[in-house]
Amino acid sequence: MKQAPRQARSDEMFILVVDRYGREHALPAIEGWRVMEVIRDWGIDLSATCGGACACAGCHVYIDQPWIEHLHPPSVEEEERLDEAFGVEPTSRLCCQILMSSNLSGLRVRLAPGSELE
Repeated sequence: MKQAPRQARSDEMFILVVDRYGREHALPAIEGWRVMEVIRDWGIDLSATCGGACACAGCHVYIDQPWIEHLHPPSVEEEERLDEAFGVEPTSRLCCQILMSSNLSGLRVRLAPGSELE
C-alpha cells in the first residue's frame, strides 16, 4: 500500500519533488537512500523499472540548477542511460544514482517526461 506524501518536518532531511502536474512535495528522506527510493516509497508516480541498477532511464529527473554543484558528476554508465531518455536537459540526472546525505537536504528535483509508470 502506498503512503500519501506528507510535508517534511523542519528538523528532518527532505527532498522537494515537483510532479508532472506542477505540485511540489516535501518528502522526508533517509541518509544513504537513493533519491529514487524516497520518491517511489512516498507514492509519487515514478517508473524506475530497474530498481536502481542504472539499467533504464525510468527515474530521469531535472535537478534545480543551484544543486548541480553539490552532486557528484554522472558516471559513464549514467550518461549512457540518459542518452536513451526523452527530453534530456543539461540538468538531467537519474535519481537512482543520487544518494541522500545531510548536505543534500532540500534538494529540489522535477520529474522528467517519460518517467511515469505505464
